Amino acid sequence: MNIKAFKKILINKRQSYILFFERLTPFFSLVIMFLILGFLSPYFFTLNNLLTIGIQVSVIAIMAIGQTFVIISAGIDLSVGSVLALSGIISAVLMRGGCPTSLAIIAGIGVGSFCGFINGFIITRGKIAPFIITLGMMGIARGLALIITGGNPVFGLPENFSFLGNGRIFGIPVPIIIMSIIVVIAYLFLSRHILGRYTYAIGSNVEAARLSGIDINRYNTAVYIISGMLAGIAGVLLTSRLVTGQPTAGTGYELDTIAAVVIGGASLMGGQGTIIGTIIGAFIMATLRNGCNLLNISAFWQLIIIGAVIILAVYYDQVRRRHSATLGG
Repeated sequence: MNIKAFKKILINKRQSYILFFERLTPFFSLVIMFLILGFLSPYFFTLNNLLTIGIQVSVIAIMAIGQTFVIISAGIDLSVGSVLALSGIISAVLMRGGCPTSLAIIAGIGVGSFCGFINGFIITRGKIAPFIITLGMMGIARGLALIITGGNPVFGLPENFSFLGNGRIFGIPVPIIIMSIIVVIAYLFLSRHILGRYTYAIGSNVEAARLSGIDINRYNTAVYIISGMLAGIAGVLLTSRLVTGQPTAGTGYELDTIAAVVIGGASLMGGQGTIIGTIIGAFIMATLRNGCNLLNISAFWQLIIIGAVIILAVYYDQVRRRHSATLGG
């Protein structure tokens, strides 16, 4: 082996190590955050608080998983928070009207899926930027939720419905169980199923994907349906936890989901991202909020802190992409 070939092997190994540690950055950040908050607050590592974090993160994590599919495909979905509210309201209104709980839940999830379909259909067929279409859907879904309820919460939901959001199975909160099941399914779809492979391909280079014979419209629509469906599930879960239908629920959640996905290592330019990374990102967001509450930090300062984290995550994404491009060169 000549010296030039040996140097090339060393460079390739160095690049592999750098990329490996870059992927682990979100996990290391979460561990450091846990250690710092555990040191600052004696209540942080209590079982009750850790389960509380799990319950709090479940809704955002479920929505963020759908956002992951969209962002990997080089899209974005700003409507998830409003779709969450509309789905929860539909389920709540149907249950209050005497509809069986199971059918009302299916209807709520169906409404979320339909909103996702509308997003994907118009984006792909109309060739319009996802930002514009999902921003419009955000207003439509929120407006419908307010019109249906007159801007008032929906009370009088059946007691058995609250089990989804407040029940426990073998001591584990149901929302955490539901989130875990969705994580496993989404992971398998993204890493093993043809939908996942095509999603990465479309996000990496849409023209190359088209020339390869991939039905761009079909799979792009599919990722928005997934996003809408998971927003619907999150809406039903949140409504169950609150035991009321809130037309203003989910306000600002779209930013939290995007932040969770980007903090977890996905790129807003598409082609990069993992389900595990998104879950870690969602836990970072939830842990940060939980720690702020334990340390009695004002809600106003929390907004500043969360905003700063989002900016840093996006900045880090850009630095990482430039670095990866340099290594690739």
